[in-house]
Amino acid sequence: MKVVFIDRDGVINKDRPDYIKIWSEFEFLPGSLAALNLLTLNGYHVILITNQSVINRGIVTEARLQEIHKKMTRTVVDHGGSIEAIYYCPHSPEDGCDCRKPEPGLIYRAQADYGLDLSKTCMIGDSLKDILCARRAGCGRVILVRTGHGKETERLCTDAGVKPDYVADDLMAAVKWLRGES
Repeated sequence: MKVVFIDRDGVINKDRPDYIKIWSEFEFLPGSLAALNLLTLNGYHVILITNQSVINRGIVTEARLQEIHKKMTRTVVDHGGSIEAIYYCPHSPEDGCDCRKPEPGLIYRAQADYGLDLSKTCMIGDSLKDILCARRAGCGRVILVRTGHGKETERLCTDAGVKPDYVADDLMAAVKWLRGES
């Protein structure tokens, strides 16, 4: 099973400093729907791995987050893509859980649920937390995208001595590299 873990905010959709609280605030980044379609057409299973502290902060209910994810998934399917599963951490950074990236708990849950060999998976994200999470989990490939917080993260990775396997301008460029087109 070919699996790509993808962060949500800043990779698939525009990140908002005030969080995405309702569906009308969710805005797909240019090319992300086409990239998800290309992954699906090439036999990849997409699993979202996302921190969603809006729940524990009391900004969004779990039911509202599920509604946003359902509409997001439906839109992806309408554009020929597929999202196999969504794993999210509802905790605040202060909670000290094992599922909030950069901790690898969400990836380990997906591994257990799907029987994955993590060395054969890929993680695509825009933050240092995404890159560290993937490295800690043992993902085979790690791609940083420059959308969202990606440009700042490039510098943070250098400062922290953490290297993604590839840095892509956006999700489509990441997918093309994954497919061997770059």
